[in-house]
Amino acid sequence: MITPLAAANAYASAQKALGVDTGLGAGAHEAAGMGGGFADILKNAMSDAMKASKTAETQIANQVQGKAQLVDVVTAVSAAESSLETVMAIRDQVISAYQEIMRMPI
Repeated sequence: MITPLAAANAYASAQKALGVDTGLGAGAHEAAGMGGGFADILKNAMSDAMKASKTAETQIANQVQGKAQLVDVVTAVSAAESSLETVMAIRDQVISAYQEIMRMPI
């Protein structure tokens, strides 16, 4: 079970990875020409997770062939697991926010 704190930390690390300045408001982002929004953060998190898992698969195949060290495989698998947990934490918070919005009275 992912806690809200872990989800917030995952979201913050995704923003840092994208170079988003969390001190600026949404209007300041657009004025500065950044324009990246939540959809871009999700897209980048998904692509990073896919890239990390493909790297891990490649390292595993290389290790089976005797071309890679075991420590490289463990590092790649750990990075893939971390990025997957980030994506899952963001997904859980999006679902929670959607459910909260749906409970709001009209």
